[in-house]
Amino acid sequence: MSLRQQVLTLWLAEGALDTGVVGWAFHDGTAGRGPGLPDGDPPYATGLAALEAGWILFQVPPPPAVVPGDEYATGYLTNEFVFERRIELAD
Repeated sequence: MSLRQQVLTLWLAEGALDTGVVGWAFHDGTAGRGPGLPDGDPPYATGLAALEAGWILFQVPPPPAVVPGDEYATGYLTNEFVFERRIELAD
């Protein structure tokens, strides 16, 4: 048996786990041999739902710096939460 990692990144609307998902990415270290996620819509409505499904939270975003005058500036998505699960595969 070997252990493989799957990583799920959820970008949430706000810095709390119970807010809605605005973007997501899935990285599969099982090369498709483990459980997958559905295509299209986000697999979970909130970060809390991912925790309830058994994903382990291992990265929480730092609070964004609020700079007066930058309210409408564009940039990368904030509120990035990274989850993992480990899948045991037969060799």
